[in-house]
Amino acid sequence: MALIVQKYGGTSLANLDKIRQVAEHIIRTKKKGDDVLVVSSAMAGETDRLIRLSRSIIDPPDERELDVVTSSGEQVSSGLLAMMIKSLGYDAVSFQGHQVRIITDNAYSKARIVKIDDEKIKKALLNGKIVVVAGFQGVDEEGNVTTLGRGGSDLTAVSLAAVLKADACELYKDDVDGVYTTDPGICRNARKLKKISYDEMLEMASLGSKVLQARAVEFAKKFSVPIHVRPTARPEAEGTWVVEEEEAMAEMEDIVISGVTYDKNQAKITIMQVPDRPGIAAKLFTPIGNEGIVVDMIVQNVSTEGYTDMTFTVPRTDFKKALRITGEVAKELSAKGVTSNNHIAMVSLVGVGMKTHSGIASRMFSALAREGINIMMISTSEIKVSCVIDEKYTELAVRTLHDAFNLGE
Repeated sequence: MALIVQKYGGTSLANLDKIRQVAEHIIRTKKKGDDVLVVSSAMAGETDRLIRLSRSIIDPPDERELDVVTSSGEQVSSGLLAMMIKSLGYDAVSFQGHQVRIITDNAYSKARIVKIDDEKIKKALLNGKIVVVAGFQGVDEEGNVTTLGRGGSDLTAVSLAAVLKADACELYKDDVDGVYTTDPGICRNARKLKKISYDEMLEMASLGSKVLQARAVEFAKKFSVPIHVRPTARPEAEGTWVVEEEEAMAEMEDIVISGVTYDKNQAKITIMQVPDRPGIAAKLFTPIGNEGIVVDMIVQNVSTEGYTDMTFTVPRTDFKKALRITGEVAKELSAKGVTSNNHIAMVSLVGVGMKTHSGIASRMFSALAREGINIMMISTSEIKVSCVIDEKYTELAVRTLHDAFNLGE
């Protein structure tokens, strides 16, 4: 008897009809003789609604209380799904994060999982129940409700699959039927990938692809949990496997680039004419890091007369907070000032084939230049090249690069 972990996103649970369809597929899996553990996201649009409601009171909202509010969406969907399964004649039980004891740190809205107590789940499965766990939520050591960040239900599913040593971790999506070479909404000839490596998927997720949460992929890689991204509308269909690099490359030896991603959730901040001496970068980025803000690209200009400019990017959702901190540091350092731009985007090429192929970056820059797209910042790694551009050119840049590297059907 296998243990199957299935996670369903918000659009898959958008209304009672869809919840019934999901429940029927879960029951079909159970009928095969498998144990089934289900992770549910909040119903489509519910988390955004709860955030708007909170911001109508105070903006930005108190982070502890915001987690209390936003975690309620998964509580509702998990209860409804368990009830739907019961209405169809099968036994089910729902658990919230604090009941399972998904223990996290206290970084509200982006908490990290510390440990999971799986005893209640094991007992329920042993009694033949279908277990439904609310995704996205956990609890810290003090008993405070925490949430795992956008897409956190993916992380809940992968972490439970790892702890319980599940035979499969299936992540069902209603808006896509797998991982594509780029957003099919921008490129009609985008191609679905049969397999992709953890590293490639991690880069794509962290660079803007919304199919999977980056931290979930990181967790899957760490604990070797194979992920199968599948379509809710056709649950028996093959989707995309996220696996070890060797397994993915066995089918993709001639492919240099696996995908083009984009991220509009970006903002750029520049602190001008700060003293060019040891410790200055630490004075700026330590308080930013202490606020839980992730800095991506950092560019420091060549020093002129003992002063330099420093430019960095942060998620647009953290832009106001990062700008405030940078302003405070600028005053402390007697810098000339701070400039910012929250109308930028990042476009990236991702592929493990870059490790053994040269000229990828120059080909990318030439393609963008032919379309008159200016590059503001550049970042590279062993398997990706990213460029910061003006937000208004995002779709054009994605289509241009997708065609330039022949990624279509």
